[in-house]
Amino acid sequence: MRLRHLALSALFVACAAPALRAEYIVLRSGQRLTVTGYQVLGDKYHLQVKGGTVDVPVEQVLSIEPEDVFTALPLPHTEAPQSQEPFGELIRAAAERYKVDADLITSVIAAESNFDPKAISRRNARGLMQLLPSTASRLGVKNIFDPQENIDAGTHYLGDLLQMYKNDLALALAAYNAGPEQVLRHGQRVPPFAETISYIKRVRQTYNQRKSNGSSAAGKTPVHAGPVAAATNTATPAGNL
Repeated sequence: MRLRHLALSALFVACAAPALRAEYIVLRSGQRLTVTGYQVLGDKYHLQVKGGTVDVPVEQVLSIEPEDVFTALPLPHTEAPQSQEPFGELIRAAAERYKVDADLITSVIAAESNFDPKAISRRNARGLMQLLPSTASRLGVKNIFDPQENIDAGTHYLGDLLQMYKNDLALALAAYNAGPEQVLRHGQRVPPFAETISYIKRVRQTYNQRKSNGSSAAGKTPVHAGPVAAATNTATPAGNL
């Protein structure tokens, strides 16, 4: 145990300068803290978090995980207005097929992969809509990184969730991010996971911005906001899908 503490201490010393991206500090209690900088001070970790700093005893830290960060792809250059957005034609086709608002599909892709068709999360979710291989297989996907197959399957799944939760957008997005079993486990409410709550807010923000900007979307399905639980001490979510 002492060797492990020394190894972690060395890592914290090396990372004492502000991080280039956020990290998750996973505590033995199950809580996950998002930090932008950290260092070891004796038997405590000095963590830089949003709004200030916090000290955590060494023995309470279970692991350190990188936050999923995706690099945006450049927008394709074309004179056709409807094709200026990445994968616009594929999104509109899936929206029409499964009767899901194209603006919502686009907003989910922005939050999931930032339009990177080769994105892989630390939970092994893959592609534009971050499908787990098991989910992709169930939906008949042959090449999970193929934009058309990924968008089609992801939209299919999102549409199923919207039907399952009677177009309650918050619950559908919570199930997409953390899994339907987590929504059920928490009494058909949004699980109180910081990552899930943040995910719902990011998708909503993009979705509302697109609507306020008058974005044209095909295959619209009306959705309503639904309640989102306030963030409290968080447990590790089940992962996308």
